[in-house]
Amino acid sequence: MSAELDALTVVNQLRDLAADPLNRRAIVEDQGCLPGLILFLDHPNPQVVYSALLAVRYLAECRANREKMKGELGMMLSLQNVMQKSTSPGETKLLASEIYEILQLAGKEEAEQAEAAAASCQKKAQFFLGSSNKRAKTVVLHIDGLDDSSRRSLCEDALLKIRGVISFTFQMAVKRCVIRIRSDLKAEALGTAINSTKVMTAQQVVRTENGAERILAFSEDSEEAVEVNEDIPEYLPEEESPSEEQDKAVTRVGSITDGMGWLNTAANFLTRSFYW
Repeated sequence: MSAELDALTVVNQLRDLAADPLNRRAIVEDQGCLPGLILFLDHPNPQVVYSALLAVRYLAECRANREKMKGELGMMLSLQNVMQKSTSPGETKLLASEIYEILQLAGKEEAEQAEAAAASCQKKAQFFLGSSNKRAKTVVLHIDGLDDSSRRSLCEDALLKIRGVISFTFQMAVKRCVIRIRSDLKAEALGTAINSTKVMTAQQVVRTENGAERILAFSEDSEEAVEVNEDIPEYLPEEESPSEEQDKAVTRVGSITDGMGWLNTAANFLTRSFYW
């Protein structure tokens, strides 16, 4: 891997690795990666900040990571700075606010679980989805054609371009995507974006009053106009990959073994690039 890695390259790779649940514990336990992500939250490039927030959001989905992340030097303060900075885009502020709320609850969750495990588990799941945040809502999509990593990348590109999308998580085994969006963004806009790939189609998953799931198709006659978000980082094109050597490249995000070598390289880069 080239020694000339820039900040956006590094944070995009960390974001992609953090997107896979198998990698999240290793990233947080690494001595350089989590402190590096915190430093990226104060980076002057808004694309770097947004990509770093997405990586942190992925890491916070692992409940075992939250206490360590909350106690990491500078984490909560940097999130507050992003939320309060006047130059931060709206989606960036919302994402930082959501992460801050999740980490703030890290200690309280354990106490609630000790009092009433079953009831607490349900409450925490609801709060984790951000149901108490009136500025944002959660949409679940079932995506026909979401079969492999290349299709997931197409889906990521489509969603990242929508202004109002805060974060998203894929459940590849069941071909679903859980998406956090601004409360004023319609779910139809997500369906339009996914359908525009021409190789995937999206349907919305909702729950009835008795808890049963229903899958609703988006009307083909009512395509929602999609407002393009130009303030977010682009995914690295294949030819700009920081490594052309097949044995060192991160060939699939789902492999913790493939990712660990890159984590070590990223940590070394962060150590050389910042004062600790």
